[in-house]
Amino acid sequence: VFCAALMERLGYETSPGSSDSRGDIIQAIKFNNADSLISFCQGIQKGSPVDSFVTPEPWDMPRYDCPVIMAAGAFVQGSSIELSADAPMKPPYIAYMQGGLVFEHVKLGVMIAVQMMKEKRKISI
Repeated sequence: VFCAALMERLGYETSPGSSDSRGDIIQAIKFNNADSLISFCQGIQKGSPVDSFVTPEPWDMPRYDCPVIMAAGAFVQGSSIELSADAPMKPPYIAYMQGGLVFEHVKLGVMIAVQMMKEKRKISI
């Protein structure tokens, strides 16, 4: 809910919205351009407890029809409950963020992602 509320205030479309009922842990954020999407995912990685020094980049992943970016500084590789964000690199450029073991980690990760977008001049606050 925190991520949806913040991203909506910054002008992004989210699903579910911040006031919608939820039935899943996935938060979709529509960026409409590749650069903002990449910056967000790189910020999620930077705010992770593991491999925060890694900078994810889109790559041609097997079985996908376009490059994909994946950010997941998780203790358990492939874990869906730990904070991560991934996205296919094609319009409408939607990131799928999920997980987060504690609210403070999710809040920090999202705030670092937004800060990275600001530093790369993808948003103005």
